[in-house]
Amino acid sequence: MDGRERKNIAAGKTVHIVLKKDQKTNTLTKGVVQDILTNSASHPHGIKVRLRDGQVGRVKEVLD
Repeated sequence: MDGRERKNIAAGKTVHIVLKKDQKTNTLTKGVVQDILTNSASHPHGIKVRLRDGQVGRVKEVLD
């Protein structure tokens, strides 16, 4: 599923995110969502989330 829509993302879902440091290379990091940090319903670069391990990035793909 698309990571640009907030409705597709919820705490506990497994996602691929791009960390700030990986934006140039577009390297994906897999993790489980702890918190959704973007308040708007959508974002062109992906909804910003915090993973359970503390990493923060924008969702590129929802795996669940």
